[in-house]
Amino acid sequence: MSLKDKCPIIEFSDLGDERGKLVVIEGGTGIPFEIQRVFYIYGSDASVVRGEHANRESEFVLINVAGTSKVRITDGDEEIIVELNKPMMGVYIPKM
Repeated sequence: MSLKDKCPIIEFSDLGDERGKLVVIEGGTGIPFEIQRVFYIYGSDASVVRGEHANRESEFVLINVAGTSKVRITDGDEEIIVELNKPMMGVYIPKM
């Protein structure tokens, strides 16, 4: 299985109307695991690199709620770059 297949893009439903946008994300439903922790980053300069370490025991869904981020994912053999540019879009990263 390719890394792109292991790390699929997840599209969440946009339930917004004239009052604004609403995206609901639920563990076990829209995300393939139960959510235990949520963290977010803000105020970073475009040149800032985050992460750069392995996560062998955790799985993640990365979502960029504003702006654009590029996520480099590697399993040691293959590498992909995913651009997150919509708040209703995420990328699933399994344990590796």
